[in-house]
Amino acid sequence: MASTTKEPNLNLPAHLIGGSWIRSDGAREVALANPGTGEARRPLLVGGEKIVRGAVAAAVTARRAGWGDAPPAARIQYLDRLIEAIEARRERLAALISEEVGAPIDFARTHQVQTALGHLAAIRAAALSHSADTPVSPDRPSDRVRYEPVGVAGLITPWNWPLNQIALKVGAALVAGCPMVLKPSELAPQTAMLFGICMEASGLPAGVFNLTLGDGQTGAELAAHPDIDVVSFTGSTRAGRSVARSAAERMARVTLELGGKSPNLLFADCDLETAIRQGVAHCFRNAGQSCNAASRMLVERSVYDDAVALAAAAAEATTVGLPDAPGPHLGPQISARQYDRVQELIETGQWDGARLVAGGPGRPEGVARGFFSRPTVFADVTPEMRLFREEIFGPVLSVTPFDTEDEAVRLANDTEYGLAAFVQTNDPVLADRVSKRLRAGMVQVNGKSRAPGAPFGGVKASGMGREAGIWGIRAFQEIKSITGAELHLG
Repeated sequence: MASTTKEPNLNLPAHLIGGSWIRSDGAREVALANPGTGEARRPLLVGGEKIVRGAVAAAVTARRAGWGDAPPAARIQYLDRLIEAIEARRERLAALISEEVGAPIDFARTHQVQTALGHLAAIRAAALSHSADTPVSPDRPSDRVRYEPVGVAGLITPWNWPLNQIALKVGAALVAGCPMVLKPSELAPQTAMLFGICMEASGLPAGVFNLTLGDGQTGAELAAHPDIDVVSFTGSTRAGRSVARSAAERMARVTLELGGKSPNLLFADCDLETAIRQGVAHCFRNAGQSCNAASRMLVERSVYDDAVALAAAAAEATTVGLPDAPGPHLGPQISARQYDRVQELIETGQWDGARLVAGGPGRPEGVARGFFSRPTVFADVTPEMRLFREEIFGPVLSVTPFDTEDEAVRLANDTEYGLAAFVQTNDPVLADRVSKRLRAGMVQVNGKSRAPGAPFGGVKASGMGREAGIWGIRAFQEIKSITGAELHLG
């Protein structure tokens, strides 16, 4: 392995291991393309098994050196420096995300980068407001629960929100006291490398944070490594099941944030125009490439026709443009593979008999290259159709009518997923009742955003465990019950 301690050239893939940048030594390559043009970019040379072993060994060394025993205040100081380093590079990060993922530059600035900073701020606030020692009962002050770092963490992140997902995992593991190895998506390596430079700028001890670039095989090697004590994975449900099986072999802790097919329930008494505008925007945001996208709109029949017309108009008004162009437009899918999947499911929707009311197959009018999909809306989608059941990861909305509250809940829960759900009604009693009946890890009512640090995660095939705020930190900590020993500070 060739090593350098200089800041790496982001065009030449390198891994950060034990405080040094290591050039790739593997034989596998990952083809990369510019999402906006379809033109080939320099391929990613994947690190071999030796890279993974070296990264884990560096994290183990940091654990044995006592990183987990560092005072919480000291770990928060490193987090503060990380936040400062990201702030100083936010424009460069936004440009990289736009180039690698295809996110429009304004969206990359205001959502991709800013959301990551918001998650780090929420983790910081949670770390400051929650003690590592918590009394079990006020009547027994010597009995307490202590939260201790699990050990070495393996972090595997996706491409759709490349900085956001890294920040959620790294920030939580950092303040929890876990040395870590990050394996980001192979489709956004430069964003991850620049994040690694930010971690260096925080002044962390060598080996606390390690970065290895690789593909799915690299992630599998990391998840299966016997010295990884906790795995935090965000990605497809298929890959998540594999990670869970691998971790279960050695009883390692695992957090999985997987796919979704989130329902958006519109009752007749809601502000229909606002609900449609927000619902379509939420489904299409990030070119539809969000696990919690509100991709199934369920509408009470008395307002169904109006809702379909409004959704079609909102889709037709949605513009698509190049990632480096300013404005509120949508960008492309990240790859030819993802574009082809979106196109296949649009065509399948037509074959299955769903009513196409906006968009459709092919690129938008006037677009001759790149992985751009047309913002698309299907009405009269039924539960047996693939549009209703499969995560598309593109700007495709399905609309389905319902007649009663019970039918709405049944349709909403009729999915293998359970990540997010959305409810639109002016009746607070109805909103609360329906929210309790929905099998989802997160429910948002009338377009209200989740609070900073609110737990993010789902049930069923959408995964297990939670990220963000104190819940994200606790995912990297063990619970120890201590009885009869007085707590002495200082």
